[in-house]
Amino acid sequence: MNANPPALRSLGGRRPSYRERVADALRAALIAGELRPGEVYSAPGLATRFGVSATPVREAMLDLAREGLVDTVPNKGFRVTAVSDRQLDEYTHIRSLIEIPTTAELAGTADPVALQALRPVAEEIVTAAAAGDLIAYIEADQRFHLGLLALAGNGHLVEVVRDLRRRARLYGLTALVEQGRLEASAEEHLEILDALLARDTEAVRAVMTRHLGHVRGLWAAP
Repeated sequence: MNANPPALRSLGGRRPSYRERVADALRAALIAGELRPGEVYSAPGLATRFGVSATPVREAMLDLAREGLVDTVPNKGFRVTAVSDRQLDEYTHIRSLIEIPTTAELAGTADPVALQALRPVAEEIVTAAAAGDLIAYIEADQRFHLGLLALAGNGHLVEVVRDLRRRARLYGLTALVEQGRLEASAEEHLEILDALLARDTEAVRAVMTRHLGHVRGLWAAP
C-alpha cells in the first residue's frame, strides 16, 4: 500500500481535504479487497499502514461507516462490511445501464482534446497494472471512468456511478496480478479512448461491455 494517501483529482476542480484524501485511499483499499470483509481494523493500525496520523483515519472511517462500507466496533475499530453476490450483480447491472450507453454516445459528442487529456490517466492504469499496484490501479481507473462520464455533462450521473463503485469489491484483482492478466484489462482503457477518437460508437459499446463484464467476472472472483 502507498505510504501516503494520494491526492486524487476531484471532478469540478474542487481540491479535496486531507480527510477526504485519506477516505479516498481507504475506499481504494476496500474496493481492491486489500481490507477484507469481516476483519476489524483499528484507526492507529491503519494510520501506521498509511503513514499518517490516527485522527484523519478515524474521521475518514466514520465517513465510510455512513456510506455503509464499514461498521463501527466499539473500543476496537471498524469492521469491513461484506458485499453479497446479489448486491454485486445489482451494482454491475446498474453501472452497465448507465456507463455503456453514456460512453458510447460520447463517440459522437466528446471534444477530441478532452478525450486526449484522459490518455495519461489510461496510461497510468496500464503502468499500475504492470507494477501490480492495485491501489494506484483502482484510483486511476476511477479517475478515467468518472472523467469520461463527466464529459456527458450530467453531474448527478457521475455521482451515482461514483457511489456504485464505492460499494463494490474487486477481490479478484490480486489473483489477476499474480496470473499476469490485469494488464490486458488495463489496456482496454486505451481501446476505449481510441474507439471514441475514431467516432466508432459500436466499438466503444463493445469494449465497454467487455470491460464492465470483468467487474462481475474476473475481478470479483474470491
